[in-house]
Amino acid sequence: MKKKLVSVLLVSAMAASMLVGCGGGDGAASTQKGGDASNKTEATGSVYLLNFKPETDEAWKNLAQTYTDQTGVDVTVLTAADGQYSTTLQSEMAKSEAPTIFTIGNTTAAQTWNDYTLDLKDSALYEHLTDKSLSITYDNKIAGVANCYECYGIIYNKTILEGYCGLDGAVVSSVDEINSFDTLNKVATDINSRVDEINDALGTHLTEAFASAGLDDGSSWRFSGHLACLPLYYEFKDDGCDLIAGEGEIDGTYLDQFKNVWDMYVNTSAADPKTLNSGALNAEAELGMGEAVFYQNGDWEFSALTNPDNGYEVTADDLSMMPIYFGVDDANQGLCVGTENYWAVNCKAPQEDIDATLAFLEWVITSDEGRDAITNQMGLTAPFDTFTGDYETANAFAQAGNALMTSGKTSVAWSFNATPNVDDWRADVVSALTAYTDGSGDWDGVKTAFVDGWADQWKLAHAEE
Repeated sequence: MKKKLVSVLLVSAMAASMLVGCGGGDGAASTQKGGDASNKTEATGSVYLLNFKPETDEAWKNLAQTYTDQTGVDVTVLTAADGQYSTTLQSEMAKSEAPTIFTIGNTTAAQTWNDYTLDLKDSALYEHLTDKSLSITYDNKIAGVANCYECYGIIYNKTILEGYCGLDGAVVSSVDEINSFDTLNKVATDINSRVDEINDALGTHLTEAFASAGLDDGSSWRFSGHLACLPLYYEFKDDGCDLIAGEGEIDGTYLDQFKNVWDMYVNTSAADPKTLNSGALNAEAELGMGEAVFYQNGDWEFSALTNPDNGYEVTADDLSMMPIYFGVDDANQGLCVGTENYWAVNCKAPQEDIDATLAFLEWVITSDEGRDAITNQMGLTAPFDTFTGDYETANAFAQAGNALMTSGKTSVAWSFNATPNVDDWRADVVSALTAYTDGSGDWDGVKTAFVDGWADQWKLAHAEE
């Protein structure tokens, strides 16, 4: 992901000394203090939304006015300046009329605001969530529910891939049969070895199966960040630790799988392994011009690939996305899905305002006006089962993510967010990966940079804790 993730600051001593918490240690107590999240009675209170995304300010204010016009319930929207959300939240929460809806970005933020988060386990938000992993659980309660998400995986040209599936001798007869690392590797290897034959049969101009795996600064984050997420995610999952917060020491349990995927990328590409860090490669253009079938990246690439000004040959109808099958739990694996935008409801608000807030949020994700605003005006991908038909995102990659979640696949959490001293750790991994790939180093060097480097950078990053 090319945009920077906003880290949530710990609340100040002023905020920490405010009112006592909502029910303390368990979800039942929280609900008793802050109100039953399943309460469907007509709301008579007011709503105050502290918005996280500046670019959606106008759309939220218009939507709030529509709701007020329809129900008579007053909805206030305040949008924090870019990069100032934590500071604004602390200031607004200290006021007598505090936000009833606010955003938390991760488990650390859920811990910080634990005394203020209503348990949403019985809310319409959580009920309609297509993938329950897109929520934050803290202190035995659902502290936040994602209101949008981004995803990444392996972008593919489905037109070419479907054409390949129809050829004699193809490894698979349907794209749906590509549901594991082993199968994907066999398909990519076969395509890469039959480029000329495929071009003759389909009228394409392929040069490779996978687009180049550039290790220059403009591309290496796809592998030191996004691909590296997979071994981190599965190890954190084994260890039972928070999938986003991570842990200070890792064993590299799944680095063999990382190696297998990386080798597939390199061995089924036309790029010279010795030049991957040259900066002369353009994987996006290779996929966009129909030279490659596969390209690891995210849903943010959809607009670039389909923008006519870029001159690419692919169209929206050509594009889809599959998981980065990793050879661990392929049958259940979905795309890598994440967000820093989780709605939380202030359990310290008056009961009538809590009821009004829950009713408003339910209206947002179920009404025509709310769904249109989220999808078409704000341009967000919502993780709720109510966003179908006209309200489904037009982004083909996000559509693939929604389909996988709806079918019961488990999304891979963005565990790379736990990376300590992220720039330094990634630089060392990229350096070792470059040496391994160009033949000047070995895979043990990658393991050392990955595992020992993690421990070293974690100590440095947490030295003052």
